[in-house]
Parts: sequence; structure tokens; C-alpha cells
Amino acid sequence: MQLSKEEFLAKVNAVSKNTLMETLNIEIVDYGDDFLVARMPVTPRVHQPDGVLHGGATAALAESVGSFASHIFTDIEKYFVRGLEITANHLKSISEGYVYAKATFLHKGRTTQLLDIRVTDDADNLISICRLSTISLPKKK
Repeated sequence: MQLSKEEFLAKVNAVSKNTLMETLNIEIVDYGDDFLVARMPVTPRVHQPDGVLHGGATAALAESVGSFASHIFTDIEKYFVRGLEITANHLKSISEGYVYAKATFLHKGRTTQLLDIRVTDDADNLISICRLSTISLPKKK
């Protein structure tokens, strides 16, 4: 039985309970054959002391959506996914609204994956560009 998009998103977001994703109010909002999109509200909870989005919160959003993408597109019965490295270039400040992180694969190998993650605001302005490498390792039997 195939899940509807709404059912799939509800199921994916339910996994985030009691995690950093829930703490930062990160939710998965869209997906396709080769991408995944998450969003995070920009509120004082994720601000630097001077009132703009903290780069660490942006990196957490990027790593969350990238790791989720690798996880979703991997056979989780046989493998588990871990992040190896993340880089983030912050290009623009934002103090309110939402930021959206769209993860797309640059490389989808059996063992390693490389994702490009573009973080934009409500007006589709580019806020940050991130790269995440992940690894899929076999589960012990």
C-alpha cells in the first residue's frame, strides 16, 4: 500500500518527537524522487543575541534535512545513516518568517552520499548554501 503525500509527511515528522528537530520546530514539508524540503521558523528561539538567525541553527536545519533525505532513500532494514561532514556558507541574514532547506543529491553511492542543501527564506532569497556528506553502514545482524 502506497502512502499519500500527507500520510508520508505525517509519518516522517512523527519520528522527530523528542529530538533536536522538535526543539527547533523543524518539519519536513515536501519531497520528490530526488529531493527533500524542511522548514524552520525564525524566532528568538533560533536567534543570535543581536536578533538574527544563528548559523548553528541553520546548520542543524541543513543536517537534519540532508540526513533525513539519505535515510529515506536508503534501505533502512539493512543500513543506518550517519553524517560525516557539513559545511555552511551563510550569505544573508534573516530575523523572522521561515527558512526552507531543500536537500538534493550530488552523489548517491551505496556507501557515501553528498547532498547540496540550499536554505532560502519565504521570498526564495538564498540565505545559506550547505553541503553534507553521509555514510550508509550495514546494520549488525
